[in-house]
Amino acid sequence: MTSPLLSLTWTDHITGRRGFLVVDRLVRGVASGGLRMREGCTAQEVAGLARGMSMKEALHYDPARRYVPLGGAKGGIDCDPRDPRAYGLLVRFLRAVRPYVACCWTTGEDLGLGQEMVDRAVVEAGLVSSVQAVYPLLDDETAARRRLASAFALEVDGIGLPELVGGCGVAEATLTALDRAGVPHAGTRVALQGFGTMGGATARFLARAGLTVVAVADVKGTIVNPDGLDVEALLDARDAHGGVDRGALGPRDRELPPDAWLSADAEVLVPAAVSYAVDVSNEARITARLVVEAANMPVLPEAEAVLAARGVMVLPDVVVNSATNAWWWWTLFGDVDADPDEAFAHVRGSMRALTDGVLSRAAAGGTTPRAAAHAVAEERLSDISERFGWYRS
Repeated sequence: MTSPLLSLTWTDHITGRRGFLVVDRLVRGVASGGLRMREGCTAQEVAGLARGMSMKEALHYDPARRYVPLGGAKGGIDCDPRDPRAYGLLVRFLRAVRPYVACCWTTGEDLGLGQEMVDRAVVEAGLVSSVQAVYPLLDDETAARRRLASAFALEVDGIGLPELVGGCGVAEATLTALDRAGVPHAGTRVALQGFGTMGGATARFLARAGLTVVAVADVKGTIVNPDGLDVEALLDARDAHGGVDRGALGPRDRELPPDAWLSADAEVLVPAAVSYAVDVSNEARITARLVVEAANMPVLPEAEAVLAARGVMVLPDVVVNSATNAWWWWTLFGDVDADPDEAFAHVRGSMRALTDGVLSRAAAGGTTPRAAAHAVAEERLSDISERFGWYRS
């Protein structure tokens, strides 16, 4: 693994909190990657996420599309997003890194930060947009920005399209793995950690595909029902951070401790919240046969090795949660229009082809899906760099 192109640490003069920006690499002078905010965020975490973004971008490279993948980057702020000082901290961080957002780092929502808050803070920090660095690469900037704004304004059954596309991608990766294994959708049980943007949307798509969601964990604990939770009722009862109002629980729903999702009686486990959620101290509690990484870096390498040895497949984050980022650029560059049906069709087709290709390569090489995904990404990164170079000419 090569060192990142740029890595910086910023310390807030008011709170003493730290923020981080890592640019793993540039393609045509630009890199893409969200900005997260969580208590305990570290420079090492952000560097790993930036590297993952380079791979996610590359995995969706298709020479037939208008969108040419960008480089990978990531930002992070060490603060609880519920802290009353969080928004001011976000604005000050964006002011500090404003030259990078203006010229080379396109960013957006990530763990702890919604896109609406990011957009508001970007304007307050004196920037045009969180993705303004990519504007010089567009054929028609005005039309592209109008198309993306229209897409962000769309809702499907009460949830914004930008929130849903990521969950659609996670669900499609899950369904592809189940289909390859000959596992029927009906009767297959799912447990999720996290019920925010990614976890909530994933639960909706899996439930609508016929799977049974039996456990959902949020910051308050784990909600379980072996007969299946009412996903739509729980979605209606969420707050801005993915916490579920317990007053909305059904008569047969039970509350368990926050870590009970790990040992839920389910075939599919979806960590969709924090990084480093599964390690060697708790992997033995997992009884699921398929772990789907909707979050970034939720399974530590040592734990994944043990899981693989006992026959548990881990679908890697660089594949599973890549649809949100890809959809942004497909829409901005004009590969898809501001239309939910077109967006979901494009996501489903791309995610099924990508997941199936990675799993086929893993099976042929006798390796893990993660190793196969990284190999595919490295090949495509090499092709992209040869065709387009790292820097804008």
